[in-house]
Amino acid sequence: METRTYVVTGAASGIGAATAGHLASSGAKVIRCDVRDADVLADLTTPQGRDSLVSGVTAASGGRIDGVVAVAGLALPSELTVRLNFFGTIATLEGLRPLLTASPRPRAVAVSSLSAIVAADESLVESCLTMDEDAAAAAARALVESGRGRAVYPSSKLALNRWLRRAALSWAGSGIPLNAVAPGVVDTLTARTTFLDDPAARALVAAAMPQPLGFPGPVEAIASLLAWTVGAANSFMTGQILYADGGAEATLRA
Repeated sequence: METRTYVVTGAASGIGAATAGHLASSGAKVIRCDVRDADVLADLTTPQGRDSLVSGVTAASGGRIDGVVAVAGLALPSELTVRLNFFGTIATLEGLRPLLTASPRPRAVAVSSLSAIVAADESLVESCLTMDEDAAAAAARALVESGRGRAVYPSSKLALNRWLRRAALSWAGSGIPLNAVAPGVVDTLTARTTFLDDPAARALVAAAMPQPLGFPGPVEAIASLLAWTVGAANSFMTGQILYADGGAEATLRA
């Protein structure tokens, strides 16, 4: 069997770390990327950091990779969330696409979020889809200043979903399945420190995003799904947003 080479961004913690570990345990070579504790150090909120990611992965891989798992993201009420979750993710996928074309069975996946169907702001979504990063950042700042900063994160993910649905067709023309996994609430350190450890906040989120299979969900469930989407076996699915959310999407959009 071939040894596949994968790139995982956001690999220092949470879903990214779990996915990198899952892939490595299968015998794959994993190039871990993050702002710390990684093989390739890159800040994907900046153009310079995005260039560093591509050059670093090119050097580490020898010019060929078999899969990209774009996990890196922020959930802050800040323009940095838009710069990373939308523009940084697209820059990762497009920047590494030439290295994928050298693989006989290339695959790519991004991490979205269930929250995209719950609390997104359409004006920010449309600002992102103009592909004008400064304008989108300004729209995010305006939301924060108006007291609606919590909408920035889901909006960045909904914009990513829409971009991906459009881009997947051209990627398919190059033989590259491109998909997204949209987790519900899973038990990461970030989720615990943000709201899970606060009983009132936990109850509010659980009511907004009900998960019949458990709240919060297990991180490994997301990692294993991400690993499958970039595995050689996934040869015929593309352009899909896969909800790994314990049944929340089915509950909210029955």
